Amino acid sequence: MILDRVVAAYRATGADLPWGDPVRAHGVAMEGYFWRFTDPERSRVVIALIGVNRGPRGPWSTVALAGSDGFLRTAAVRGGLADPVAGASVGSVFAADDRTVRVDLGPGARMDLRLEAVVPWPGRVFGGSSGFQLVPGLNQYWHPWLLGGRATGEVVLGESVWRLDGAQVYAEKNWGREGFPDRWWWGQAHGFAEHDACVAFAGGQVRAGPVATTVTALVVRLPDGRVLRLGNPVSSPVVARVGGGGWLLSGRARGRGWRVDLEAQAPYATAHVLPVPLPSEDRQVPGAVEHLTGTMRVRVSRGDRTVWSGESRLAGLEEGGFELAAREMAGRNADAAATGAGPRGSGVV
Repeated sequence: MILDRVVAAYRATGADLPWGDPVRAHGVAMEGYFWRFTDPERSRVVIALIGVNRGPRGPWSTVALAGSDGFLRTAAVRGGLADPVAGASVGSVFAADDRTVRVDLGPGARMDLRLEAVVPWPGRVFGGSSGFQLVPGLNQYWHPWLLGGRATGEVVLGESVWRLDGAQVYAEKNWGREGFPDRWWWGQAHGFAEHDACVAFAGGQVRAGPVATTVTALVVRLPDGRVLRLGNPVSSPVVARVGGGGWLLSGRARGRGWRVDLEAQAPYATAHVLPVPLPSEDRQVPGAVEHLTGTMRVRVSRGDRTVWSGESRLAGLEEGGFELAAREMAGRNADAAATGAGPRGSGVV
């Protein structure tokens, strides 16, 4: 039908209509899927990610598996498919959706998890990117599509084998016409005293052609199941101050009385340096300095009343930027050369 073709062409710019499903593949240069598993009982966190990229020589994928014990394995793999429903895959290396996550990056880097009782993004007019999801051709869109759930299975990280039975589940998608902004910030946390609480945020410079603005989206799932999304520059602006191992966010929903204040810390020395793709150049480079076990404190209020406050010491916290990541990676490689060790996180399939 003509309408279906028009909608498909619109989505191919990266945009989504109201009440649309941002998780479905758009067909843009980069479609990234990210899963995070938090095990409060054992103070462990594991992440798995795939970015399906469209380059001059065809599709290729950025894949990574990392744990809070310092383990990191990454790969750039030919091929890749962003699923038309949910999730992504590339050959036998990576296959994941809202029910299973399987990763095989060779000996010492494997994951096989089943996801149960998942908590999807609530049916709403807009996703995590708010009204920005209507704008075609942005460099980056963001949508947290699983805000909870329970994992069952195991992950192999080097010499360690971790059972993740009962670990909390989070998943998100980010996509755009060329990958990532010049600088960005991100965070996510489970592991609060209230098991059902979940917090996630993402910010950076959003650009469409010559027009650019800096915006931060902030999502909180309260223990009672209500989901707050702040970040619309007009109706619910979020102010973010990020740098030096600190993240300070404050957002208000004008006219509704909601306010969210967030403070987080994590030292650079304990972070992973994750790769990000440059789709048009058929390569990936260090781009994200990500901590798997930072500290996050959150307070949600309405008017003068505190609705919920919580603290997690298993928060994911990220500061992204090519210059920042390159400096951090260069310093680590220099340290490794001085001690005769290999660079942390090396490994290619």
